[in-house]
Amino acid sequence: MWKEGTIGIPKKDGSRKIVHYWIKVYEEGSQYGINGGRISKLSLKMDGECIANYDRGWDIEPTCEEAEMALCILLYSNN
Repeated sequence: MWKEGTIGIPKKDGSRKIVHYWIKVYEEGSQYGINGGRISKLSLKMDGECIANYDRGWDIEPTCEEAEMALCILLYSNN
């Protein structure tokens, strides 16, 4: 199943950076999922720029702290 949404990542100055995500989640984990989990496809964008992309393997590994935080949130909530 495809899921799409946004995650607000808090910044030290009290503002938030918005990360848009698209993920494909399966019922069970597989060898193609991130860390053997249920997410087999993932795309993260911030300010119109791709900051991470996974399609049965990393095409673009997380490029910034916001990407790492968004990835952790998605893995926690969907695995």
